[in-house]
Amino acid sequence: MTRLKSAGAIVLAGGQGSRMGRSKAMLDFGGEPLIARVVRQLRRRFDDIVIVAAPESVEHLDIAADAVKIICDETAFQGPADALRRGLLTVGNEIAFACSCDLPLLNADVAAALCAMLENFDAVIPEIAGRLQPLHAVYRTACVDALEAMAARGEKRLVAIADAVKTRRVAEPELRAIDPELRSFLNVNTPDDYALALRLAGIAG
Repeated sequence: MTRLKSAGAIVLAGGQGSRMGRSKAMLDFGGEPLIARVVRQLRRRFDDIVIVAAPESVEHLDIAADAVKIICDETAFQGPADALRRGLLTVGNEIAFACSCDLPLLNADVAAALCAMLENFDAVIPEIAGRLQPLHAVYRTACVDALEAMAARGEKRLVAIADAVKTRRVAEPELRAIDPELRSFLNVNTPDDYALALRLAGIAG
């Protein structure tokens, strides 16, 4: 499997998990924390991996630290836009695939395919059922300027980055060509989502 030398990966793990009722990063998934599963998958394609986590959760991230940088949000629960900004400032490549930690069926090959679509764009953001997926997307580190400008005007919605930089929006038919069931995009926000992901992974009976 070809590893991407020109791109890194950023995993955002600073959410409160309020709908889940507990930390999503530490959900057990086949005998390992969910975030460890995400990192293990990303390692198939990316050498440079950065995790941005809430300050109080870092000590609980039981992840093999080789080739992984773990940094803290400056302030807990400030949202994904600021976390992405910090990740882009830390990653060692000009390009980074960025995702949340709650994607148990994440496919690194899909991430690599999205990286290949960047070309002369600043960002590649998938769109599913009319909704942009900014936490399963690709960004240039130059997007930091736009993220800082968003913060300065009080804009905390990460989805706003799509209109702030030159963005390639990848429509659902094109996504299904590389991920027919869109499993890589399935995130677990609720206990029902968690149960579904376990079943799809063949872990639950």
